[in-house]
Amino acid sequence: MQPYLAVLILLGSLGIAIAAVYILSRLLAVPGVVGVGPFLSGGLPSEHAVSRFHVRWYAVTMVFLAFDMEMVFMYPWALVVASIGVKAVVEMFLFLGLLMVGVVYAWREGALRWA
Repeated sequence: MQPYLAVLILLGSLGIAIAAVYILSRLLAVPGVVGVGPFLSGGLPSEHAVSRFHVRWYAVTMVFLAFDMEMVFMYPWALVVASIGVKAVVEMFLFLGLLMVGVVYAWREGALRWA
């Protein structure tokens, strides 16, 4: 039980901090319109919060996620490429080539066309 004592203390402290912030927010809240509406930099919302998006945004989201995953894999690769050598460079270019095939496919299918 000794090794887990620090983790239990940390989790307990975290729970107490979350409860304190929640209780303080309830005690110090000013009732009114400002606290009820959504935060849009002072502007009123023009549509419902659960409105539907156009289907083309999903393709853009997929392309963004592909490049986001590329960065997730490239950061640790950049840290160890010097110690691994040529094998790491070849593997990264294969990975980038695979991503490029996906981008070219999306481009040819018209996923990146806005009109």
